[in-house]
Amino acid sequence: MSRAFILLLDSFGLGATPDAAKYGDAGANTLGHIASTVAKSGKTLKLPVMESLGLGAAAHLASGEWPVGFDQRDGFTGAYGAARERSTGKDTQSGHWEIAGVPVEFDWGYFPRTTPSFPADLTGKLQALAGVPGFLGDCHASGTDIINKHGDEHVATGKLIIYTSGDSVMQIAAHEESFGLERLYAVCEMAFKLVEPYNIGRVIARPFKGSNGNYTRTSNRHDYAVAPPAPTLLDHVKNAGGEVVGLGKISDIFATQGISRVVKGVDNMALFEALLTTADEVQDKSLTFVNFVDFDQAFGHRRNVEGYADALREMDARLPEFIARLKEGDLVVITADHGCDPTWHGSDHTREHIPMIFFGPGVPARSLGISETFSDIGQTLAKHLGVPPLANGSSLL
Repeated sequence: MSRAFILLLDSFGLGATPDAAKYGDAGANTLGHIASTVAKSGKTLKLPVMESLGLGAAAHLASGEWPVGFDQRDGFTGAYGAARERSTGKDTQSGHWEIAGVPVEFDWGYFPRTTPSFPADLTGKLQALAGVPGFLGDCHASGTDIINKHGDEHVATGKLIIYTSGDSVMQIAAHEESFGLERLYAVCEMAFKLVEPYNIGRVIARPFKGSNGNYTRTSNRHDYAVAPPAPTLLDHVKNAGGEVVGLGKISDIFATQGISRVVKGVDNMALFEALLTTADEVQDKSLTFVNFVDFDQAFGHRRNVEGYADALREMDARLPEFIARLKEGDLVVITADHGCDPTWHGSDHTREHIPMIFFGPGVPARSLGISETFSDIGQTLAKHLGVPPLANGSSLL
């Protein structure tokens, strides 16, 4: 039996890449700065399972430094390394697609750091099509902050909350009950067509609930995304007769392309439970791809160091439950799609190395060095599953 699992810890970077200065990110280090900041508070970031697999050693490869509290220097049980992105962005789609063998060789369109951020022609057309009285926000913002800031006015007036970020994205937030979930989805479909001339990668529906300035986003998020421009690892597995299970927002990121089954979850631990169930169910030649989004949306973008650290501890503590479900022939990789250093300025992603921590029964423990493209991950999994090779990347095992 040969099965493959991608456990993507969204935004879990290991240190700035050589080209990070072009992005204003020279010196960013998501893991390193979380570990050092936690240590200053008198605590230690202990991740014993991931450390034993080689996470600290991978971070050392990427940044030249060992994260504070990571004391193991040898005897690792995984094949560990780090990877640099070939794609020109530091966004969600570019990272995921490149892992799956399709680097983004073009430049996405982005909305400027101005207020308003969106062109008047775009918002004017959307307002007319959607039949809404107007918009709130219209700027670069953290989603949770802008929803709490404008939620009351949105509920009272029906004006939609719109915002963007360092990603190639337009985000539209609305109250599930007062505005309506299906109505929000319909508006986002309209917006997705309207942003096409701007070369924007995604329009994200951001439903929320609550009242009186206290609002929380729900699990009914939906991304309307441009499809990958070429076949990915997911397509190769599905076309070869294997099942591809997308947990979390994976299906949205790939515009459902190459997906056999979609599983959603409200947060990291709900997705981890779904991962355990999936590991019990999937058969030979399957690919399970899960995105643990809370690291990015709940902690990285919100610059919440302690929350990010707690989420890492929680993930590490539960990994043995997953490892116990692995079978002979299984191959797992823990990785990320970009960085989002919670100690960094602003609220956007950071251009960083990502971890490549491969493990499973029979996987040899060794250093993999630094890859010049995330696609080495996908090519390694393609070889393992016996599907046709990808157009990019080299197998590492």
